[in-house]
Amino acid sequence: MKERKEVEEVKEVEEVKEKSGGVAAFFDLDGTLVALPSLEQRFFQVLRYRRAIAAKNYWLWLSEAVRLAPRGLSAIRHGNKMYLGGVAVDRWGEGGLKPAPAFFGDALARVAWHAGEGHTIVMVSGTLEPLANEAARAIEDELAARGIFPAIRVRATRLEQMHGRWTGRILGEAMFGKEKLRAVLRMAEEMKLDLAQCYAYADSSSDRWLLAAVGRPIAVNPSNDLARLARIRAWPVLNWEGKENLTQRRRGHREVAEKKQLPNAIA
Repeated sequence: MKERKEVEEVKEVEEVKEKSGGVAAFFDLDGTLVALPSLEQRFFQVLRYRRAIAAKNYWLWLSEAVRLAPRGLSAIRHGNKMYLGGVAVDRWGEGGLKPAPAFFGDALARVAWHAGEGHTIVMVSGTLEPLANEAARAIEDELAARGIFPAIRVRATRLEQMHGRWTGRILGEAMFGKEKLRAVLRMAEEMKLDLAQCYAYADSSSDRWLLAAVGRPIAVNPSNDLARLARIRAWPVLNWEGKENLTQRRRGHREVAEKKQLPNAIA
């Protein structure tokens, strides 16, 4: 049954790839655009420091981890948000709760190139949707200062809210693994994308379905497992370095223009 489902998913990818349309660049966030540790890990540490997490939430998180254990560590890491139960949504961004993204300089240059080419830019991330939205806005502000004005779309893990507070439960499925593939396929249908001409950037083997969905996959700062897979499938590998903390950089002293040339050219 599982093998049959995977065969059907592969067929669906190939069918969408064959359709002509626009070009998009899909970017994973943590480890690809943003240096590790992940934005959610940083957010959790800030919440703990601010004592914004109720003591009972740790037990709720443990209980949910036990429930998700048969699905593996990735399911626990991406699908268990019970530590957020009761945290007020309107406190988001107050008192320094927003973790400052530390982007790779090469990542910003690559996003700028795609924007210059007129490609649709999509951030596909397993992190919390508010964190992903904040990262997207930070990149948009940075590129706007260079005279580039992209609108970055976000597909991330959505959180349930009740009476102005997060419940700790997610809406739908956590955005990781095959769920990223499904998100890309939905966008391809909605936006008439030509997946054979699209790009995807990711650093983890859990993103292999995302990378395989496009005609131009790139492994960025790959884990050992993804590096091995990239060698087998002849995917280009890029190593991005140089962190830029956009929220702490002084503005007003940036270059307005940037050469319209693909950095670290890929095949």
